[in-house]
Amino acid sequence: MNTKYGLPENVIFCKKCVISNQRPSTSPEYKKKSSVVSTIGFSEDGICDACKFTEYKKTIDWEKREAELKALLDRHRRNDGHYDVLVPGSGGKDSFFVSHVLKYQYNMNPLTVTWAPHIYTPIGWKNMQAWIKAGFDNILVTPNAKVHSKLTQLAFKNLVNPFQPFIIGQKLTAPKFALQYNIPLIMYGENQAEAHNSFQENMSPLMNLDHFTLSKEIRDLYMGGIPIDGLKQFGIERKDLSFYIPPNKEEVLKKNIEIHYMSYYHSWSPQKNYYYAKEHSEFESNPDGRSEGTYSKFSSLDDKIDGQHYYTMYIKFGQGRAMNDACRDIRDGYIIRDEALALMKKYDGEFPKKYFQEFLNYINITEEEYWNIIDNARSPHLWEKKNGEWHLKHVVYNEQSLTV
Repeated sequence: MNTKYGLPENVIFCKKCVISNQRPSTSPEYKKKSSVVSTIGFSEDGICDACKFTEYKKTIDWEKREAELKALLDRHRRNDGHYDVLVPGSGGKDSFFVSHVLKYQYNMNPLTVTWAPHIYTPIGWKNMQAWIKAGFDNILVTPNAKVHSKLTQLAFKNLVNPFQPFIIGQKLTAPKFALQYNIPLIMYGENQAEAHNSFQENMSPLMNLDHFTLSKEIRDLYMGGIPIDGLKQFGIERKDLSFYIPPNKEEVLKKNIEIHYMSYYHSWSPQKNYYYAKEHSEFESNPDGRSEGTYSKFSSLDDKIDGQHYYTMYIKFGQGRAMNDACRDIRDGYIIRDEALALMKKYDGEFPKKYFQEFLNYINITEEEYWNIIDNARSPHLWEKKNGEWHLKHVVYNEQSLTV
């Protein structure tokens, strides 16, 4: 049987959470054309690496980790009014938590930087302003809309990943401004390895510089599945791509820039971050009560294209937004597995219709083109068509497993 994206043909689900082995691990997006290099790891007992790490976290001495954080911040703290730490983010619950704790608990002077969403939602812009009003300087980086929308169109057509240009800019904004403002410490929130990558990648507080520095020739980079020099045929010149080209690795090393994860030093919880943001700012959750495709109401609220990001993940990997939220909530102890199964059955695969027409307009394609691309992206080992409708071949839930 043919599989797409380098996914394993045999589909298995974690016995503790509800994730499958079809979850791709994170990698430097701008250096890959379309293949998924590896997927989330599973041990022989059928438990995913993310759940294994959740158990490991219970053994961590968090007071010792905080002492390490204080030592790191003491080494970088300045008293001359200069920024001493850079915090990238959108003004959502997680970036708010990181920046607020650094400033008001550890007496740091953070500069916050934001790579703008494709199209701001009203609640996203409101929360962004709430972040700034809570006492932060912020640089909002808004890319050339003509270039960004074209790159998004190419990424959707070639990779079925409309978020690729956004992810590239988001990753590169922090080191670029750290270099420009001579800030040697960058603090991110959660290490993506907690949920996506191998167990071992969680064991260091430092981010791998290969995720956003240039170690190859510029011509080897891909944007929207197209080699960078091939974008000329779409009216995009090299000079239009400054925000998308990674800084040189040697330059970052020369400036002694360190990139750390707050989740290494504090036990990370998106729900706790949400309540923290609510307590210390005017942060608001989704006014619709929940986000399309899931039951949660406080994550990924700022971009009208967020729904398409999660929906294309569901089409390509058979993993919906509800599944990913449920996995996290199981690991954090907020729901049990049977509750997760019921929530997935109800919400996974729900089509994000609220901003659908705006998405089509943004990338300049028709609805017919959209569905042709979506249906061609379905891997034969995951999807089958019955009576004119697409169905996943493998689902973790079934009627007998539901007890809620």
